[in-house]
This record gives sequence, structure tokens and C-alpha cells, in this order.
Amino acid sequence: MATTPAAGSAELGIPAVRPSDETTPIPLQMAPRRRGKPPRHFADLTAEQRAASVAELGEKPFRAKQLAAHYFTHFTSDPAEMTDLPKATRDELATTMFPPLIRPTRRMEADGGTTVKTLWHLFDDAKVESVLMRYPHRTTLCVSSQAGCGMACPFCATGQLGLTRNLSTAEILEQVRAAFRALDRGEIPGGPARLNNLVFMGMGEPLANPRAVIETVKALVAPQPEGFGMSARNITVSTVGLVPAMRKLADLGIPVTLALSLHAPDDDLRSELVPINTRFSVDEAIDAARHYYEVTGRRVSIEYALIKDMNDQGWRADLLAEKLNARGRGWVHINPIPLNPTPGSIWTASERSVEEEFVARLRGHGIPTTIRDTRGSDIDGACGQLAAEEDDE
Repeated sequence: MATTPAAGSAELGIPAVRPSDETTPIPLQMAPRRRGKPPRHFADLTAEQRAASVAELGEKPFRAKQLAAHYFTHFTSDPAEMTDLPKATRDELATTMFPPLIRPTRRMEADGGTTVKTLWHLFDDAKVESVLMRYPHRTTLCVSSQAGCGMACPFCATGQLGLTRNLSTAEILEQVRAAFRALDRGEIPGGPARLNNLVFMGMGEPLANPRAVIETVKALVAPQPEGFGMSARNITVSTVGLVPAMRKLADLGIPVTLALSLHAPDDDLRSELVPINTRFSVDEAIDAARHYYEVTGRRVSIEYALIKDMNDQGWRADLLAEKLNARGRGWVHINPIPLNPTPGSIWTASERSVEEEFVARLRGHGIPTTIRDTRGSDIDGACGQLAAEEDDE
């Protein structure tokens, strides 16, 4: 691997290492390979649809509110725990309204059990992952919105898997319910707790599955017992820069945090690191992020994976800051992320001194910058790695 750029290459915008030096590019995949739909689940339905479905089973519509209380407040779909329902019909109600959608097949722990990564198999054996992280004063869940991903980012384990299919609203919410339940029942060290934060940063591109992600957000923020009662401000939707979907998300008026995975400030490199950049340029993506801030008033996060000798040059930090500041001050926050390398990859995180210089330059331009915590690196924390390992077995 080349470790130093050729003379003058930095000025020309040429990194020391090209993505194509490390892996054969794969094409963008906007359409899923598999389109099978999971069974309809209680969490897929609106309150009116729940009442109608319960009535179709011969029950009074108010039973839907009881089911909602069990699911969104007590975090259960087990009929044995629904003692306020008629014993004669509770099994049928639960079986019909709560068909099994996900099952845990592998669990890995780190940080004394406070970081838990779960590999889930879906009804059709598609695989997704979620990561639950407990900190001293908060808890965060990272969820998947697709099985695999079609964005083809070469440094990302999920991107190299390709896109299997979109997840349904209920398949996403079942990951959330499992986390709420584990925390509520004290299964994570530290005693009973509540889920505070949720990030759509697991497998998949959330804005390539917009309907399910938006409906999931609505269920997350709906007051209990009609939803989980989370704060929209504690929910982050990440995207590699699907510009039209970013603008639609802004116009919904739900003040979630938007995180733009940029990874390079120049089109030359970003088109290789994040292939969707060949459709929506760096400037278009940043403009859409600025639009999100203007509409919602919510500060946007810029995610930037620091990759040794690839995108970690000081002049790229300067260029990134200049592009962001050209669109105003105080609207953005940058999260540099030390790369979590995938097995077999020779890409690695930037040297600590290079990381510190990159951050110092961003802060020198007046942009708030925080290095992202890389919890779970010892359990293949980057989503997609457990699924890839299982495919190789």
C-alpha cells in the first residue's frame, strides 16, 4: 500500500490510496433482489386498522388499545402475559396480530455486557443486525432498515453484501421492542432502564426504504400506548445522500436529526467511496442537508469515516469546513469516525496524530466536531459483519 502521495498529488486532489486499489467496485443496486412481504403485523397498522382487524376476529374494538398497551408499554407480544384479555381468545388474538417476524440467532457482548449486538433472522431467513449500547446516562439502539444495502460503499461490510430486500415497518419496530424489553427487564447490566436514543445507522440506507422508515418514526414518537413515546429529537436518520428523499424528509415536519454520511468533501474521491455521489454530488447533498436545517431548525450531523491515507488529509478537512461554512454558521456538527475495518480488508483507521490534526483543522474553522465513539469494535461493531461471517460459514 502506498503511504505517501506522489509529489503534488494533494494539490490535485489525488489521495495516496484509491478505493479501487483495495476492492473491485460493485454497482449501485436500487432495487432489492427479493420482494417477499412479511406477514402483516400489529405494528404495521394504524390505530383505526388495528381496531378493524380486532373486530374482524369477533372482538370489541377496544381490545386493540389493550393490545397496543401490551406491545408499546409492556413490550410484549406473549399472550401468556396478556391477562386482561379473555383467556378463550387471547391466543388467537396474539397469534393473528403478532406473527413472529424476527428471531435472534447470534448475540455478542462487549463493554461488560453493556454493548450487545444481535444478528436477527427474518421470516424468509434474510439477516439483519442491531446494536444496543448502554452508557452511564443514556441508552442507544442502532437499527437496520434493510437486509443488506445497495449503496455499494467499498469500505462498508453491509455495502459489499448488496441489497436483499427492504424491511417492513414492523420488522424495524420489532428490533426496537426487543431493546425496550431487554432494558425494562434489567437484562443489560446497570438495572432496569428505558431506551433513550435510536439511530438508523444499522444495515441498509434508510432513505432508500422511506415509507417503512417514516412509519417507524411515527410509531416511535406516538405517545404510549399508541407508540413508544420517544422524543423525535433523540432519533437520528442517516443517509449517504439521497437528495430527493432528504428534502421529502424535511417537509414531513418531524424534527428527527439528519445525519449525512459524507466521507469526502470532493466529488473525485467521494464518487468512489460513496457511489451514489455519481448521481447526487457533494454540493447537492450538502445543499439538501442545509435545506433540512432551514425547514426543521435541527442541526445536521456530518458523518466522516476517517480512513488511513484515503480521505484523512488536512486539506480535505479544510475543504469540508469551507464548503459547510459557505452555507452559514451554526447549522452543522461533524462526527469523524475512526474506520471500523472489515475482516480481510487492509483499510484501517487513520493514525491518532492524523485524526487529531483533522479534528483540529475543523475546529479551527469554527465547526463543532466530536470523534464518534467506536463501541463494539471487538465484536465486529460495524453492521454487516456478523451477516457476512455467517454467509462464509
